[in-house]
Amino acid sequence: MSLHDLKDSLISVISTLEPIDAVDIIILTYLIYLLLKLIRETRAGQLAKGILILIAGYFVSKYIGLKTITYILQNVLSFGVLAIIILFQPELRRALEKAGRTKFGVRLFGLGQNADELKSKWEPAIEAICDSCVELSATCTGALIVVERQVRLGEQIETGTVLNAVPSKEVFGNIFYPKTPLHDGAVIMRDGKILAAACFLPKPQKDELINKKLGSRHRAAIGMSENSDAIVIVVSEETGQISVAMNGVLTRDYTHEKLRKLLEEEIFEDTTDISLSGRKWFSSRSERRNKK
Repeated sequence: MSLHDLKDSLISVISTLEPIDAVDIIILTYLIYLLLKLIRETRAGQLAKGILILIAGYFVSKYIGLKTITYILQNVLSFGVLAIIILFQPELRRALEKAGRTKFGVRLFGLGQNADELKSKWEPAIEAICDSCVELSATCTGALIVVERQVRLGEQIETGTVLNAVPSKEVFGNIFYPKTPLHDGAVIMRDGKILAAACFLPKPQKDELINKKLGSRHRAAIGMSENSDAIVIVVSEETGQISVAMNGVLTRDYTHEKLRKLLEEEIFEDTTDISLSGRKWFSSRSERRNKK
């Protein structure tokens, strides 16, 4: 195809565009942007560059008439969709999980809990977590606590020991005491209870980019927060510093009050939004009925 033919084709396409086509293009552009943002600074980013090079090589070889190379690249790219699914499986999984964790997804499938029920389960648990972290911090006892939210952590729970215990300072102290069998691993909490202990957590996706000074607990916390919407609390055995990992980001220097405030905001936030949206919906519906 010559440049003149290409120009004519572009003019023909542009002349037939309708408003709905513009919306289609905008949505597609935004999806591509999200995909690029998702794979940026990961191993998938390098794979994406390789795929783009193959595509560019195909068009160049076809344009200049390299029939053998064109044939080979064409057959390689014909399996492109399947290859992308296999190569980008971790990234696609994270993207789908994030879509399911959005407020729209929670409302659509009714995954949110009743606000009063959630508070009754988590208020005493939050206080126990904060008290325990402060005591463990004072003695520089290492700890790793995972607060499960919408994404279930069954794979990690299977690697540990199921306890299903009511949280307290004493229980956390016994679990993380260095000479006990359960201290080496993470505690996973569900519905305000200690569901399992000594659980192994996934490695972070960007392990090579993480500060080398961070230990295995902090790395495991970042990895878990990348692979789920969990709140992961870490107590350093070297400095006693309390840190929290969320969405792949580690923040540090938490006090009792600061940690309690964060946990309350994060755990109760989605349910509060869902309850408010439900009340607004029923209120607006009632108003419409009254007007009729």
